[in-house]
Amino acid sequence: MSGSPPTTALGDAGDFLRRFAYAFAALDAHNLQRLGELYSADVLFTDPLHEIRGLPALRDYFAQLYAHVSDLRFDFHGFDAVRKGEGYLRWTLRFSHPRLNRGRAIQVEGCSHLLWHNKVHYHRDYFDAGALLYEHLPLLGRIIHWLKGRLA
Repeated sequence: MSGSPPTTALGDAGDFLRRFAYAFAALDAHNLQRLGELYSADVLFTDPLHEIRGLPALRDYFAQLYAHVSDLRFDFHGFDAVRKGEGYLRWTLRFSHPRLNRGRAIQVEGCSHLLWHNKVHYHRDYFDAGALLYEHLPLLGRIIHWLKGRLA
């Protein structure tokens, strides 16, 4: 029999992660209605700074995010399937915010843990909140850099 080999459950998970990452990276302030294609109505989204429950609240969160930043971009570079319906994405976030880092670009490495059936119902982001936010605030940033220097 010719053709491609059958896809395993883990291969399906890897395919899901790639499709999700591609669609997520294409999001912007003008197409947030597409979040419903990626996330279930009862989604739980958490990161070091937020916990958001439900698709309407997630849309509001992303609308606020895109309203305050510019040049926001996710580059995905790791797609690690654990089992059917579970996996991790490794990524680099790049963005600019007028009140952070004097408006210059900020880059942060992170990882997302996803659980899904047909759509993602659990999304937890792991990243260094200091590298994302605190280190780029005028006064607090100087203190954090000083502390890091003292600890190194």
